[in-house]
Amino acid sequence: MPTSSVGNKAQAGVTLVEMVVVVGIVGLILAILAPSMTAGLDSVRMASAADNVASFLNSAVNRAERRQQAVEVLISAKDNKLALYSNDLGGDREMKLPEGISIENVLPHDESAAELGVQRLLLLPGASIPGIGIQLVNGHKNRRIVRLDPMTGFPRIETPKAEQ
Repeated sequence: MPTSSVGNKAQAGVTLVEMVVVVGIVGLILAILAPSMTAGLDSVRMASAADNVASFLNSAVNRAERRQQAVEVLISAKDNKLALYSNDLGGDREMKLPEGISIENVLPHDESAAELGVQRLLLLPGASIPGIGIQLVNGHKNRRIVRLDPMTGFPRIETPKAEQ
């Protein structure tokens, strides 16, 4: 005669109280980790944006030197973008900075250009490279400066002294 095992054993499972405790612990861990995760993502986004600006400036210098053409670089803080214009058909390029990263300043600071929010940089073949810097900032007030080295013409990325 078969007997039911349900009546002889205690039922296995999770009680509502145990489930609430586990969900509470997971929620607490996520609340503690979320700010550091967003700061890490912002740091990665800043590094990527600085690398992209350096690459954009490097391509402008290379275009001026290798193709022997005048190149105009437009740095627009108000539109948060960089633009490259040359005489080549289809050679114009634009780069918009990612969300959360903005152009804070163009160094050296030009008051008339700051009022317009646009600074123009003219690169001539065979001429010296202007020593400018583009200062980027993110939501956590982390800053990076992408500088064009006037001696070599290559861009380099710096962290301002206050943040090191």
